[in-house]
Amino acid sequence: MLSIDALRFSYPEFRLEVPSLSVEEGERAAIVGPSGSGKTTLLNLVAGLFLPEAGRIRIGETEISSLSDRARRTFRARRIGFVFQTFALLDYLTARENILYPFRVGSGLSLDQAARDRAQALADRCGIGGKLDRRPGALSQGEQQRVAICRALVTRPGLILADEATGNLDPATKTLILDLLFDRAAEEGATVLAVTHDHDLLARFDRVIDFAQFRAGRGAGA
Repeated sequence: MLSIDALRFSYPEFRLEVPSLSVEEGERAAIVGPSGSGKTTLLNLVAGLFLPEAGRIRIGETEISSLSDRARRTFRARRIGFVFQTFALLDYLTARENILYPFRVGSGLSLDQAARDRAQALADRCGIGGKLDRRPGALSQGEQQRVAICRALVTRPGLILADEATGNLDPATKTLILDLLFDRAAEEGATVLAVTHDHDLLARFDRVIDFAQFRAGRGAGA
């Protein structure tokens, strides 16, 4: 599903080098490591939000860095579900509209009744089904996080990237959300690559990738 070779990326006061990393189709892999080691940067590179200076990132048969900006947006909307650490919700849209936003930007995605029903079902399972007409500012931080998780899953992506997806949730909700992520991944045969600082969750993953093995320069990048 995911193959990285000779990856190099840098910006002022930060450098990341990943010689080789692969994640198999359907695998649930957790990334751990110290702050500043580049974990979030790696997810952004995999999603095509950042472009590497050198090296190759392949998702399936697609080398994502070789795509145009528009093609990367479409590929991301159709094939990748991304739970951002900062949620990245749009304040002027309702929770429902935020969840369904990938259908606005993803060419070839059809915003039909099945997609709307799927959004509602995900929200119901996350405990926010009755709050979909509210805007992010009227939701708690934990509720905003659950909206972001629903948005990442609604297109039934083949690759799910999660950056501290359970970081702002109580223990019971963490379990619920991780169950949802893994259940949906299993149903779709999707791969999960998740950054987490919560070591209590690591036993739930198939593999743990310690980011300390990779070379990173000084600066903010975790």
